[in-house]
Amino acid sequence: MINIRELRRYRLKIFTLYWTLTFYLKGKVLWKIKIGKNCIFNGKTILYRKEESEIKIGNNCRFVSEADNLNLIGINRPCIIATHAANASIEIGNSNGFSGTVIGAFKHIKIGNNIKCGANTLITDSDWHLEDYRSGEPKEVIIGDNVWLGVNSIVLKGVTIGDNAVIGANSVVTKNIPTNAIAAGNPCKVLRIL
Repeated sequence: MINIRELRRYRLKIFTLYWTLTFYLKGKVLWKIKIGKNCIFNGKTILYRKEESEIKIGNNCRFVSEADNLNLIGINRPCIIATHAANASIEIGNSNGFSGTVIGAFKHIKIGNNIKCGANTLITDSDWHLEDYRSGEPKEVIIGDNVWLGVNSIVLKGVTIGDNAVIGANSVVTKNIPTNAIAAGNPCKVLRIL
């Protein structure tokens, strides 16, 4: 008798292998994206690099773009890692986990090591409407090491999040968060320093 769970598990393994190999081969050669060792792409992650921009992904990163046994909270989109302007850059450190995470850079986004991004998080350094004078210039985003971004969190332009910070679910981070802080809310506010 065929077990549906087993079939899903095998399907996921096959697609993971396919996308991982595709990103290593196409990503490095055609798209000129630097991908470290032992990265895993569960489901179809979207990678887009604007000409004259740079995307660097460290070692041992995992991108979960489809719901599976790794994240049952509900992923509603694939991971998207994209630069949108010449000279923009995205630097992703080592041993990070992303679930339906969108990272969009018009200037510079730097993500440290051992980051956990809950389902459907967004990290951006721009307001996305550069033609509108009210949106202002893009401003870099820096996220330190060992940071945890809760499900549906949004990190907006000009923000630095210190090492070991925890950002609560559904938070909108508009200002800097210090090291070792627990912060949450819309707008995100520091609740406690550990």
